[in-house]
Amino acid sequence: MKIPENDPITLSNDLLHSLLNHHIPLIQSFKGKWGLIKSKLADLQSQLTDFSEFQTSLTNPLSLDLLHSISQTLTDALLSAEKCQDTNLTEGKLKTQSDIDSILAKLNQNVKDCEILIKSGVLQDGIVSGSGSKRELVRAESRNLITRLQIGSPESKNLAMDSVLSLIQEDDKNVMIAVAQGIVPVLVRLLDCNSSFDIKEKTVAAISIISMVDSSKHVLIAEGLLLLNQLIRILESGSGFAKEKACIALQALSFSRENARAIGSRGGICSLLEICQAGTPSSQGLASGVLRNLAVFEEIRENFIEENAVFVLIGLAASGTASAQENAIGCLCNLVKDDENLKLLIVKEGVIECLRNYWDSCPPVRSLEVAVELLRGLASSQAIAEGLVSDGFVVRLVAVLNLGVLGVRIAAARAVSELSCNTKTRKEIGDLGCIGPLIKMLDGKAVEEKEAASKALSLLLLYAGNRRIFRKAEGGIVSTVQLLDASIQNLDKKYPVSILASLVHSNKCRKQMIAAGASVHLKKLVDMNVEGSKKLLDGLGRGKIWGVFARH
Repeated sequence: MKIPENDPITLSNDLLHSLLNHHIPLIQSFKGKWGLIKSKLADLQSQLTDFSEFQTSLTNPLSLDLLHSISQTLTDALLSAEKCQDTNLTEGKLKTQSDIDSILAKLNQNVKDCEILIKSGVLQDGIVSGSGSKRELVRAESRNLITRLQIGSPESKNLAMDSVLSLIQEDDKNVMIAVAQGIVPVLVRLLDCNSSFDIKEKTVAAISIISMVDSSKHVLIAEGLLLLNQLIRILESGSGFAKEKACIALQALSFSRENARAIGSRGGICSLLEICQAGTPSSQGLASGVLRNLAVFEEIRENFIEENAVFVLIGLAASGTASAQENAIGCLCNLVKDDENLKLLIVKEGVIECLRNYWDSCPPVRSLEVAVELLRGLASSQAIAEGLVSDGFVVRLVAVLNLGVLGVRIAAARAVSELSCNTKTRKEIGDLGCIGPLIKMLDGKAVEEKEAASKALSLLLLYAGNRRIFRKAEGGIVSTVQLLDASIQNLDKKYPVSILASLVHSNKCRKQMIAAGASVHLKKLVDMNVEGSKKLLDGLGRGKIWGVFARH
């Protein structure tokens, strides 16, 4: 049969017309299957009409490739139709049936690809000229690449994925444009289907890049379990490269309770712990970061216990990279929260030595916050607190209280509060110089800093020796009185009240309080029923009366 030499749209229409009007009506064998083919041909005929309305249909490479594929499918269909016009199948029934099934599958794919290409907007973009804005050029290129990822051969999709990676690695704006054009669902489907090893690796790399752009994370999260399941499968059986990229994506996805529960229930914690033990140094840091996020959720902690995670994490905290150590310590900190038995277990397994070594390795100041938080968590157990004080951690806290990073200072002040559990520890903390830095923190800008410092001081001043240190420090009384101001919201006033109450019996301190306006503030706090405020106000009043009697 001679194929007409025309443009691919005309050629395909001619083939369609021949099939529908001259060949299929004469079919004698497999009429049921040819009925299905006829239905698909009708869909294809409508789509070819749509193609003819686009000026770029015969110049766009994607369109041309698809039209040539359609022509080839229709040519194969004609050849098979001619054979089925006779009940005596010369090539045998099974071979003919296989050919027809193949044609039907190709037609299904052609119809699906046509639908994707027409809806993509690529044919409206035309030939992108250099005169358009960069954003418009990226938008058009994104649409083109998203379409190429969905139609064509595996080789074509692989090349398209290379271009996607090149585009989104350039800058975050390109990521946001590609996400806005709908690339995320397409990438997730590529992970979920029978894509080649290369395409899957590149796809998870693209997803990891998107996950690092804050404004695009919600689009990944919206993919839900479909994406999570694929990423967990990669953790289980992917290459080292793919596992690293999957961990990057999971770090962004593991902040929600629902996702954390899904990861925990699908074996994700076990796979992450295996990476922490046997993965590359880079992947260990990333995997422990995901575990750190998961350990925040109380209902997931049981999964950690079942997998003996504590021992893996302590090992990583002792000998991992700086990033892995920080994340392992952070994970332990989240795990032992409100669990006295776990705190005692990790101390028994050597976590204090790990903590000391990490602290003394001089990590970046911000990275110290997680170490201070773990110290605080451990110190809340009285059975552990005294050991931490005698082990030299107070000196380390004094240094941290003087650092310029707010979060680290706040964590350190809260750790001091936990360590101040009895007279012995309060005395040692005061003697080692914590009170001066805490007084400075009372004047901090952040309410959290003021409250953390005032709470620590209220506990330390229960020891008489520390009250003497406080009285000698400049500005302590005035700074504390200022915290009584009711206009300072979200600060628990019972802490500054407690500090002043411990000093009100000193004539000098009482006069400083009155001069700084404590009485005015306290009257408002009494009306607000703040703990200890009435007793402190009465104490200031008695001081005035005692002063009058003394003069007489």
